[in-house]
Amino acid sequence: MRVIFVSVLAMLIATAVGLGATWTTATRGVNVGTVTIGAWTARPKVGTSGIDPYSRASIARSGELPVGTGDGITFLASADDKGRALDGRCEIKVSGVTPPARFWTLTVYDTQGQLVANTLERYGFTSEEVVRETDGSFEVRIAPRARSGNWLPTGGVDRYQLAMRLYDTPVGVATRSQKDAPMPAVATVECP
Repeated sequence: MRVIFVSVLAMLIATAVGLGATWTTATRGVNVGTVTIGAWTARPKVGTSGIDPYSRASIARSGELPVGTGDGITFLASADDKGRALDGRCEIKVSGVTPPARFWTLTVYDTQGQLVANTLERYGFTSEEVVRETDGSFEVRIAPRARSGNWLPTGGVDRYQLAMRLYDTPVGVATRSQKDAPMPAVATVECP
């Protein structure tokens, strides 16, 4: 009787650990096949048949429709270049240039992947509408209160993430460094 009890207990513990590990990797993800440039992280194989099983499970759980490799790539940033989490009560500056792309978008999402609610209903910029400097660089301020120039409201949320989608771009699986893909800098400017 004791052998049966120990066997059932071991199976229950193994099941709980297995389900917990699966839930953790599906919700938080893992760094299999990721490309990290500064604060930005991308998974170039997500839109291909070579997708890793962890990313596949995460996409199935969220219902997200990833950008296909032939169409472009998505970079995410949940912290600034120094590793400080993006805080909706702080002012963040995204500045510099992007890799060559026919079109790009910069969007503010909450940690669950939903657009950050704000009264202006302003969620992002595109490469066609952002105001640039004469050298082609740009600067976007992300803050809870209005700023002059390119500004995105955070609605004062505790944490958020930025998504930069590059469409029709050579950036992809072979990209490994800032030299290959000059991503914009992400810096915390002011924080109460």
